[in-house]
Amino acid sequence: MRSIKLFAAAALLLIGGVTAAQQSAPLAPTLAPAPAGKPVIAAATPAAPLGEGQAPLNKQDLDAWLDGYMPYALKTGDIAGAVVVVVKDGQIVSKRGFGYADIAKRKPVDPDLTLFRPGSVSKLFTWTAVMQQVEAGKIDLDADVNKYIDFKIPLKDGKPVTMREIMQHTTGFEEHGKDIMFYDAKNLKTLGNYVKEGLPHRIFTPGSTPAYSNYATALAGYIVERTSGLSFDDYIDQRVFKPLGMAHSTFRQPLPTQFTPLMATGYPQASEDPIKYEIVGPGPAGSLASSGTDMARFMVAHLNQGAGLMKPETARIMHDSPLTVVPPLNRMELGFFETNINGRQVIAHLGDTTVFHTSLHLFMKENVGFYVSFNSAGKNGAVGALRGAMFQDFADRYLPSIAPADGKVDAKTSAEHAKLMVGNWLNSRRDETNFMAIGNLIGQVAISVDGKGNLVVPAAHALNGAPMKWVEIAPFVWRQVGGHERLAAKVVDGKVVRWSFDGVSPFMVFDRAPASQSAAWIMPLLYASIGILLLTLLQWPVAALIRRRYKAPLALEGRARQAYRGVRAGAGLVLIMLVGWMIGFSKLTGDIANLTASSDGMLWSLQILGALAFVGGVLLAGWNLWLTWKDKRGWFAKLWSVLVLIAMLTVLYVAWTFGLLAMTVLY
Repeated sequence: MRSIKLFAAAALLLIGGVTAAQQSAPLAPTLAPAPAGKPVIAAATPAAPLGEGQAPLNKQDLDAWLDGYMPYALKTGDIAGAVVVVVKDGQIVSKRGFGYADIAKRKPVDPDLTLFRPGSVSKLFTWTAVMQQVEAGKIDLDADVNKYIDFKIPLKDGKPVTMREIMQHTTGFEEHGKDIMFYDAKNLKTLGNYVKEGLPHRIFTPGSTPAYSNYATALAGYIVERTSGLSFDDYIDQRVFKPLGMAHSTFRQPLPTQFTPLMATGYPQASEDPIKYEIVGPGPAGSLASSGTDMARFMVAHLNQGAGLMKPETARIMHDSPLTVVPPLNRMELGFFETNINGRQVIAHLGDTTVFHTSLHLFMKENVGFYVSFNSAGKNGAVGALRGAMFQDFADRYLPSIAPADGKVDAKTSAEHAKLMVGNWLNSRRDETNFMAIGNLIGQVAISVDGKGNLVVPAAHALNGAPMKWVEIAPFVWRQVGGHERLAAKVVDGKVVRWSFDGVSPFMVFDRAPASQSAAWIMPLLYASIGILLLTLLQWPVAALIRRRYKAPLALEGRARQAYRGVRAGAGLVLIMLVGWMIGFSKLTGDIANLTASSDGMLWSLQILGALAFVGGVLLAGWNLWLTWKDKRGWFAKLWSVLVLIAMLTVLYVAWTFGLLAMTVLY
């Protein structure tokens, strides 16, 4: 789950998909798992020759590094607590708790017992279950998933949804945020009802465009239920947790009572009041609660070719079936995604609820796993930057670069390439058929160049919060100055048509906004239109007061007077509806409890009344313009009547194009 803008709802949404599957026959593990309830035994590994600038990855050095890193980071970020676990060669190098699981009780984090919510890292368990079912011959990665379910997913451009596309987030589904998270268990639906009632529209040709989908992960979990004959929760308990001895882990919601005393409390910031236990609607996408030591067991299993979970050949398919969309950036595997660093192969997943934030990274060739989870978002979302920096700093210290040196593109060519990137871009993870599509207008990424011809990308920020600085290292491939991040573009017929950067490239890309939706002209026109409507409304009482002061009558009669009053009333109603939508969106994204059916009445009212106001406003403005010109009034009255009509048409265009008139509560 990742992180919130007003119309992006990123922090409210899970970040990756989850699928679960079950076998009818017992697995044949290649390595005996740890006994249930007992932690993996920490052990020192034989010292290996260290590279230049490389620290030894042992408990002594790692603990010293963490002790110098974490307390200060938590305090300055206003973060309550964290758990960190590092594994190597099948053993725990170190497992540490920092800060508090419960601030009021001064309860410290215990890596063996304290449960954290890893958000979308949960999806890795779902994908593990799916691959078990693939191994059992019950799921075909490339078959139409309609064969496994009891409802119909329509074709898109003649193509069905496949499990491979689900696992690689290329199903074509638009974003789905309703019932994503809430606090009241009465909103929790069965997995079958969730996927049937919440089926999103497909806006991309399957396989063509990565667009992260929690819904698709829930769908995969439902398919596991259908093919295994077990509920998703039972499947994970029996086929994943039990073989690995993960006795302090559960997907079940609400949290089972035996785990309640172990659960870490979640805080927006350590200095703020805690929130209630978050219930995840698409459970397979993010409902896991687990201890640090249990997550170590899971990492060890995958680093050891799926030992205890699947055959080595199945694990290799899962870990190394990359989908290349924008080379040479990180790619999506089957459920995992690449977070390659320092020339090393790393597969990973990140996860976010509103307050818990997590990352899991597996260095496949080095047999090293890194896991960290926090129970606070922190001041100004500090945990997002901290999580990324911590992974990079860990890699730089213990697994430094073995990659060849970056290349360089000459300044003239680089400036030309940067100019080709200029424009407004849409995130592929988006809504198009409902009111949340307004985010496609206000959330566009506007790329520009500075006075020296350097690329400026507001969507990518450095640790200090400022936009990253870039240097081109190969044609249309840029590296963050002094950092690890890369940005690359896809060029077709000499034009840049798509780009992304390593941090999101496996599951999101940016495509150029069509001219009809470009914020470059729509936003200035919309602001001007709102100003015109506001002046039109304010002129009404001001003019009335002036006329009363000088006892002057309104120099209009009959229909002209009606149109005069009507267009001003219409301007007021349009402005009221725009304010209503602002309040509505603030309510939706300000509290996850509102992303449920409880907001349906408000949303229907906004859409129906908005349609009446926006369409009615255009009709009134058109009538006023016709009468103004017909009666041959002064030039200013004629000009203003034209401006008012343009303003009304602009608002209607925005409302129609970006979903405010979609007449739906499926979002």
